[in-house]
Formats: sequence, C-alpha cells, structure tokens
Amino acid sequence: MKKLTLFIYLLALSLPGTAQVRIAKLKYNGGGDWYANKTALPNLIRFFNQNLKGNIYPEEDIIEVGDSKIFQYPYVYMTGHGNVVFSERDVENLRKYLLGGGFLHIDDNYGMNEFIRREMKKVFPEHTFVDLPYSHPIYHQKYAFPGGIPKIHEHDNKPPQGLGILHEGRLVCFFSYETDLGNGWEDRSVHNDPEEKRQEALRMGANILQFAFTSY
Repeated sequence: MKKLTLFIYLLALSLPGTAQVRIAKLKYNGGGDWYANKTALPNLIRFFNQNLKGNIYPEEDIIEVGDSKIFQYPYVYMTGHGNVVFSERDVENLRKYLLGGGFLHIDDNYGMNEFIRREMKKVFPEHTFVDLPYSHPIYHQKYAFPGGIPKIHEHDNKPPQGLGILHEGRLVCFFSYETDLGNGWEDRSVHNDPEEKRQEALRMGANILQFAFTSY
C-alpha cells in the first residue's frame, strides 16, 4: 500500500491537472543542523519545473525520519554539518520507505560523513556506500555529467564523490560528498558562487530528482 502511495504521487509529475508532487527535507536528531540551506530546495524545484516541465510544489515540506507520512514523498533531501542519530523507530521507518520505492538524497554540507555512514549502516546493515561509476544513469538524465558529480564548494581539497546504497540493484540512497550541491542551489547572494557553478549544481540536482522520480 505504501509503495502504491508513492506511485500515485509520481503520476502527478506527468498527468496534467493533477495535484502537485511535494518533496521534503529530512528532520533528524543528534544536533546537526538539518535545517541548513534554506533557499536551496525552492531554487532547485523552480529550476526543475522550468527546465524539465516538472510539477513539484514550489516549497519543500519538513518530514521527521520516523514519521509515517514520509511515504508521501518520492524524494527526501537530507543535509547539515554535524551529528546524526536515528532511533530504532527512525531506522525501521526509513528502511521501509526506501525499500518501498522512496529515495533519499544525503548532501554533506560539511561534517556529516562519519555520522551518516554510522547511521545508514543501522538502516542497511547488509550494505555499504559504494562509489557510483560515471556511467550510472543518475549522471545521464536530462543533463550529461560524463565525469561524475561536479565539484561546487571546496572543503578539504578532496575530489567530489557520488556514493550510493544499492539494494537488489536499485539505488535507494545517493550521498553527494565533498561537493556541497545544496550550497550551489542557494540564492547567489548567500555564497557568491559564480553563476556557472550554480547552474552546474542545479543541473546535477535536476538529474537527481529526475532519477528519483523514475527509478522506483
């Protein structure tokens, strides 16, 4: 039933006259600033709707990890700088959501890496994050990224990585690391990024949304 709920929401992307699909930002415990990048998702939604003829509501919702309403969202975005803690209820709910067709995009704003690896291991003890090859479909949706995920912001002088958790061959969780896509989606006045970098980040974000909406 929950997988069917996701399917119904996804239909709204392509059927004229239907209610708009909504996407959500994930609220989690642990002290990390889950609320970071306030202008990021609205800007990405606007870009997606304009350039990919999408039908996403212009503002994101906020959803807690353990909330059963998470099944209403085909795409959930998670970001922040620090600690993340999932309760047993969170783990159970998030696993059911991802196995039921949902998609989680974790975007490290800087400082999440060790915490998110620990907590996602609770959700999928049988899997680990793997480097996605440049040939993966997430890099070849509306926009082509033959060299993989682009570098938007510099933190530790490391190359950007697009990491994933795959279950039975399906990418259920995408982890953008050492790139900070969300900063690139923000209003230009927030970080003063060159427009070229902002467009690069928005195009990659649009690819992630498009993949999430078609890979369930």
